[in-house]
Amino acid sequence: MIQPERITSFNNQESKGSYILYWMQSAVRTRYNHALEYAIERSNELKKPLIVVFCLAQSYPEATPVHYRFLWEGLQDVNRSFSKRGIGFQILSGSPVDIIPRIVDDACMMVTDQGWIRLQREWRQKVIDTVPCKVVIVETNLIVPVQVASPKEEWSAGTFRPKITRQLPTFLHTLTSRHVQVESQDYQPFTGIPVGAEQQFTQERIKDDTSSHFLPGGETAADNYLSAFLSGTIDRYETTHNDPTARATSYLSAYLHFGHISPLYIALRVMEHPGPGTNTFLEQLIVRRELSHNFVWYNPRYDDYEGLPEWTKKTLEKHRIDTREYSYTLADFEQCRTHDTAWNTMQLSMIRTGYLHGYLRMYWGKKILEWTETPEEAYNIALSLNNRYELDGRDPNGYCGVAWCFGKHDRPWKERPIFGTIRYMNEAGLRRKFRLDGWVGRMLELYS
Repeated sequence: MIQPERITSFNNQESKGSYILYWMQSAVRTRYNHALEYAIERSNELKKPLIVVFCLAQSYPEATPVHYRFLWEGLQDVNRSFSKRGIGFQILSGSPVDIIPRIVDDACMMVTDQGWIRLQREWRQKVIDTVPCKVVIVETNLIVPVQVASPKEEWSAGTFRPKITRQLPTFLHTLTSRHVQVESQDYQPFTGIPVGAEQQFTQERIKDDTSSHFLPGGETAADNYLSAFLSGTIDRYETTHNDPTARATSYLSAYLHFGHISPLYIALRVMEHPGPGTNTFLEQLIVRRELSHNFVWYNPRYDDYEGLPEWTKKTLEKHRIDTREYSYTLADFEQCRTHDTAWNTMQLSMIRTGYLHGYLRMYWGKKILEWTETPEEAYNIALSLNNRYELDGRDPNGYCGVAWCFGKHDRPWKERPIFGTIRYMNEAGLRRKFRLDGWVGRMLELYS
């Protein structure tokens, strides 16, 4: 079932092109992909072949070898799956703004998936303004489309939760996988576009990947992690998900960021395992995750200190001149050169694995605020490090997570130096949650 609220059309002129184009952008998967299934429906209805294209940008902002490696593994998964389904798939090296307009002359329709951050939206708008055929955008990486969930930027999870909860009965439905009636794996509609250059380019980009490959990319790996989570971890998720030593998380955030797994698919499978862990996990997957997309969609300064709520900027301004016991630069943080062994270990874990437990990320971000000369500089440093070293960096969840460390979607707390009334975290709090020294020792042994 593809709800009409997921579908937005542009350039509705008739076209007599010979094929349907699906520009895969943010949903790098073949399972539970509403944009793909919609494109297959149109292909079957018009009896025209479907071609899927992914544009591999050569200089995506802040992308590192780790990101390219993870994406490339996902694209190989997609390629194998499309071969089995008889659907033509091509990876083209270059910006979609340059590539897509060159390949749609003979397309009768272009379908693409939704993206929310600024660059994705700019790409999409430039393509829409250029191409001569009908364009359809299909939301598939949210359970509830962002504009349906709320018409404005929400203050907090408390204001957002009832709005999105009312919409869930409409959108929590299975998605049927369709079969193409016109196979297209041997169809070659593009001329003058070099094919195959992306492999050499990608190998060049990932040759400097020195990470541990803790998380392999692709929809198969994502499904394996979900199955492992549901096989027992979910039963203890409610009580232990904030304990980094308990291994009680799903490890799905990077897969959601790259579109290697559908949040709808995750939700439906999790709902088959009722219990307290289920409710807690769905709160994170639906309310918290989709609240972050609400922030990025409606706040044009989502990646800027000035995009924070007025109360947070006011309280930080009041304490701007407070004395910092420690002060570090971006290079100090990046190279794990603080006085705090636990913080250094968190940064090292990010560098070596592309992953840091969510509870530790909160402490990690709060300490950057505490140990930097100005809140603006702290915000920029936290964003830069999160975007570069987390596999799920450059994601609405990541932008929102950094903003939360500075008070976004939170409330005022007890006033204290530097933080003002923004929520504070310290090492003693970590020790109350879990055995910090054991975690630090294990991480240092693994990654030093």
